[in-house]
Amino acid sequence: MAIWHGGTVDLAQLTATGADSMPGLLGIEFIDAGDDWLKARMPVNARTRQPYGRLHGGASMALVETIASVGGSQTVDPAINAVVGMEINGNHIRPAKDGFVTALAKAESIGRTTQVWTVRITDDEDRLVCLSRMTLAVIAAQRAG
Repeated sequence: MAIWHGGTVDLAQLTATGADSMPGLLGIEFIDAGDDWLKARMPVNARTRQPYGRLHGGASMALVETIASVGGSQTVDPAINAVVGMEINGNHIRPAKDGFVTALAKAESIGRTTQVWTVRITDDEDRLVCLSRMTLAVIAAQRAG
């Protein structure tokens, strides 16, 4: 059974929503979804690399924050609730130097007041680049703005 409020997600709309903020600046695009997971990708390029030519850990965390927060937002009625980040962690396993990295975010727990998401970031060869977990708070929509 799908966890999404309204039953499905519109990937193009999720990408467009972030076009004028950090997700758009980093080139993050949503590419797939299942019953309890979302997938997005981000280019490894001059915008997302650190000076040594490797994917910047902060860019990885921005990808995690984006996909988990967007995933969480799709599980609540936006007229009533919003989700905001409470905690994020990430283990950077291996470098990525070019191509794309792909994030797969899976809902581990969708509660009334908190959500927990696991995010796996892989490179173009499906090798693990970063393993992360994010906790979201579910708050009243009027408190979000």
